[in-house]
Amino acid sequence: MQNEITLTVDGVQIGGKRGQTVIQAAMDAGIYVPYLCYWPGMKPYGACRMCVVEVDGQRGTPASCTLPAADGMVVRSMTPQLEGLRRGIMELLLSEHPHGCLTCHRIELCGPQDICLRHVRVTDRCVVCPKNERCELKDTVRYIGMNLETPLAYNYRNLPVETADPFYDRDYNLCIICARCTRVCEEVRGDDAIAMVDRSGTVLVGTSRGTSLLESGCEFCGACVDVCPVGALVEREFKWEKAVSTVTTTCTHCSVGCQVKLDVDGRGRIIRSAGDWTAEANQGQLCFKGKFGMTFVNNRARLTSPLVRRGGQLVEATWEEALDLIAEKLPAYRGGAFAMLASPRATTEEAYLAQKFTRSVMDSANVDVASNTRPEQVLPLAGSVGVLAATGTVQDLERARCVLVVNSNTTEEHNVAAVPLKKAHRAGTLKLVVIDTREVELTRYADHWLRPYPGTEAMLVAGILRVIMDEALEDKDFVAESCEGWAGLARMLSRVDLLHVEESTGVAAEQVRAVARLFAAQRPGAVLYALDNVPVEQRTALVQALANLALVTGNVGAPSSGLFPLRMGANEQGAWDVGCVPGFLPGHVPAPEPGLGVREVFEAIRGGQVKALYVAGDDPSFDVNALEALEHAEFVVAHDLFLSEVAQRAHVVLPMTAFAEQQGSYTSLDRRIQLLRPAVAPKGDARPAWWTLQEIARRMGVSGFDFAGPSEVMVEIASTVPFYAGVSHERLEGGGLQWPCAAADDPGASNVPVGGFTARRAQLLPFDVAVHPNGLLPEFPFLHAPGRVLAQPHEDVEIIRGNGQNAIRRDEAIVLHADDAQALSIGPGDAVELVSPVARLQGRARVTGKLRGVVSTTLLFGELASALQASEAPDPMLKVPGLDVMPCRVVKLPA
Repeated sequence: MQNEITLTVDGVQIGGKRGQTVIQAAMDAGIYVPYLCYWPGMKPYGACRMCVVEVDGQRGTPASCTLPAADGMVVRSMTPQLEGLRRGIMELLLSEHPHGCLTCHRIELCGPQDICLRHVRVTDRCVVCPKNERCELKDTVRYIGMNLETPLAYNYRNLPVETADPFYDRDYNLCIICARCTRVCEEVRGDDAIAMVDRSGTVLVGTSRGTSLLESGCEFCGACVDVCPVGALVEREFKWEKAVSTVTTTCTHCSVGCQVKLDVDGRGRIIRSAGDWTAEANQGQLCFKGKFGMTFVNNRARLTSPLVRRGGQLVEATWEEALDLIAEKLPAYRGGAFAMLASPRATTEEAYLAQKFTRSVMDSANVDVASNTRPEQVLPLAGSVGVLAATGTVQDLERARCVLVVNSNTTEEHNVAAVPLKKAHRAGTLKLVVIDTREVELTRYADHWLRPYPGTEAMLVAGILRVIMDEALEDKDFVAESCEGWAGLARMLSRVDLLHVEESTGVAAEQVRAVARLFAAQRPGAVLYALDNVPVEQRTALVQALANLALVTGNVGAPSSGLFPLRMGANEQGAWDVGCVPGFLPGHVPAPEPGLGVREVFEAIRGGQVKALYVAGDDPSFDVNALEALEHAEFVVAHDLFLSEVAQRAHVVLPMTAFAEQQGSYTSLDRRIQLLRPAVAPKGDARPAWWTLQEIARRMGVSGFDFAGPSEVMVEIASTVPFYAGVSHERLEGGGLQWPCAAADDPGASNVPVGGFTARRAQLLPFDVAVHPNGLLPEFPFLHAPGRVLAQPHEDVEIIRGNGQNAIRRDEAIVLHADDAQALSIGPGDAVELVSPVARLQGRARVTGKLRGVVSTTLLFGELASALQASEAPDPMLKVPGLDVMPCRVVKLPA
C-alpha cells in the first residue's frame, strides 16, 4: 500500500507508515529506543534528547521522536557515540534530581518510615520518591548502563511539596522538565490547567491561572499523573504503596466504556488506576471518577455476609438461609406482583439473567435497569435510523467538522466523550454548537451557544430544520438515496415560523439561521444529547427532531458522524441489548406485553400492584419518594455493595461483588462490548448477581440456569441476540468489539449503516413542536437552571488556604433577567436566596440573565472536587448531584 514504508532499525527490517516518527515505527515493531519526554499520542517535542539516533546518509544525531520515518531509512540507536551522548545528558538531569534510589542496594527492602541502614547521615533516602518502583528515569539510567558506584552530587531545589489541592500531590523537586504533563493537558485534554512557568530563573511546571489547581481550571482527570515519568506528580491516596499486580478492566462510572488499569497491592487493595493508552474506547484518558474514584471497592463498610430481617431488625445469616428464604417467598408473587431492577453496574450477562429470571421464573414483564429513567433517549431512533443505540464511535468525533451538544454536561457526566471535541476544537478543525439553558463546561468552547427556554428545545431544532429546508441546505443525494418521508417532514416544517420560534424559545432568529448553515455545511457532523433538563413530554419529539437533523444533513452511517444518546448507566446499553428493560426482549425485539419500568414501579408498589421487588445495586435515581414507596412492599430483596438506603428497607440483603471482583462484559454507549476482569478477591462472602440469580432459580425448581460462569452466559446471549452472534469472551480478550457483530470472523462496525440492520431506508418523521413548560407552581414561579463549569478565576472567587487543604469561597452569583429583578425589587449585588423544592442557596444577584423567568447559577467544578474528596460516603461518585432544571423562587434578603 502507498501508505506503508520499510526501514531498518539496529539491523532489523521493520514496517512503518508514512507520517510516523522513527520512534513510533520502532516501538510498534517492539524495538525499544530510550526516551523520557516522548509519549504516544502527543506531538513530537524533542526536549530530553534521550532518543537520539544515527541515520545513514544524514549528519548529526537527530531525536527519533521528531524524525519522520522514511522508506529505506537505516537507523542505529545503540552506537558507542550515542551511548556516551545519552550518559552525558543523563548526568545533567541527575544534577538536579535526587537519585539515592539508583545507588542503594536496599531499595526494595526499605519502607518510607524505615531508618536508613546504609548510613545515619544519609539525607537522600532511596525511598524519598513514592514512585521509586515505577520510575522511568530509574529504568532509563539502568538501560543506558550508567556507572553510579560513586554517587553524583546534585542541587536540591528545596521547593515545598504541593499537597493542598484534591486528589494528587506535586513535588517539583523531582521534576525533570520533560513537559509531558503540560503537553497532555493542552494537546490531549484540550485544557491549560498547568504550564511551564519561570520560578526565579528556573523553568518548572506550575499552574497556568493561579497558585492552586482549583483556580487553574483543572479537571482532576489525572492525565498528567499518568504520563509523569518520575515522582513529581503522584496520587495522594496509597501514595507509598507498591503494586504487586495490574489488571485491565472497564470503568463503571459512566457509559463511555473507558479501559482502566488497576494496580493492586500485596494486601489485595486497589491502590491506583490509570487509563489504558492502547484502548480504542478512551485512548488512555479517564475522568476524575475513573482516576480517583475506584477505591470504594476497598471500603470497610462493604457488606460481607447476607442479612435477613427478623423481629424488625436485619441480622446476619448464611447464604443458604438467605437463598432458601427468597426461594420460599417469591413464588407467591409470580406475575405482575413482582418486579426486578438491575444495577446500572451489572454486567451484560447479569442483565440477561435478570430479565430471564423475571420473565421465565417469575412470569413478569416488570424488569428494568435502575438508571433507565430516560428511555426516550433511544426509543425514537428505532423508527428513524433503525437502531436503539448510538450510530457512530465516540473517539472518531475528533475528526468531525461540527458537533451539536444538546442538554448535556458532557465534560462532567461523560467526561472522556468531551475530550475529542475539545481537542479538535482547539486544533481549529471542529465547530461546536451547544443547546442548553444552563452554563456547562462546553459552553466555554462553543462557537454558538443557544439558550432556549426549558421545554422549547424541539421547537428550536424545528427552526433549524426549517432554515435548512428553505435554503436547500439538505444533503440531497443522501436524502434521495437513503431516506423516506422528506415530503411529509417538509409539510410539517412549512408550518414552522422562524419569528414564532424566536418568540417561543428566546433564541434570536439570526442565531438559528447561523447554526443551521453551519451544521449543514460542516460535514461530517454529529449530535450528542442527554436530555438533562428536558420535560418528559417533550423528549420523544426532541430526539425525533435531532434524528431528522442528522439524516437530512447526511450525518448518519459515515465515519465521524452520527447520533449519540449519552446514557446514564455504565452498562445501560448492554441491558437494553439483552432485554433487561420492560418494553423489549433480547435483541431489541418488542415485548408482546411491556411491563413496568423504573419510572413506574415505585408508584405501583405504593398502589399495591407490585408487592415484591428485587433490587440489584443502588442507584441515584432512587429518590425520597422511591424509598418511601418501599415501606409499602411486602417483600424486598437488595443485592448491594453497601447497606444502602434500599438495603436498609429490605427483608433480605445479599452482599454483592464489586466490578473489580468479577468477570463479565459491559457495552458502552457507542456499542463497544468489553470485558470486566477480576483484579481483587471478593470481600468476605460477597457473590456476583449472576450466581445469586441462578441459585434462587434452582431452589425454585426452574431449569435453564446452570451456567458455569459469565462466559457461558455470553454463549447463550450470542445465540439469542443476532447482533451479538460473533461475540465471545475469548474474542473480547483481544479487545473490544462493536456490534453489530454477526459472526465469529466479523470485526464489528464502528458505524451503524443507515436503516440499522435492515435494508430499509431511514425514516424522516414529523414531530411535535408544542411547548412543554416544566410545571411551574405559584410558590415556585421561576425555573432554576443550575450549571457547572471548571473553576476559573474571577472576581467572585477566593481560594482559602489553610488547615492543609485549599477550598473555594465565594458569593454565589444568582443571575436574573432585568424584568424579573425589577418585579422583585432586586438590584445588582443584592443579597438573595434561591429556594427550590429540594434546596436553598444564598448569593448575590446579578442582573444579566438572557431569559425571562429563568434563574441561573453556576457551580464551580473545583467545589465538587473538594466535596468529593472530603466525602465520607462509601461510594461518593454514585451520588454526584444532578443538574436538572427545577422550579424555584427568589427572595430578597435584608441588607
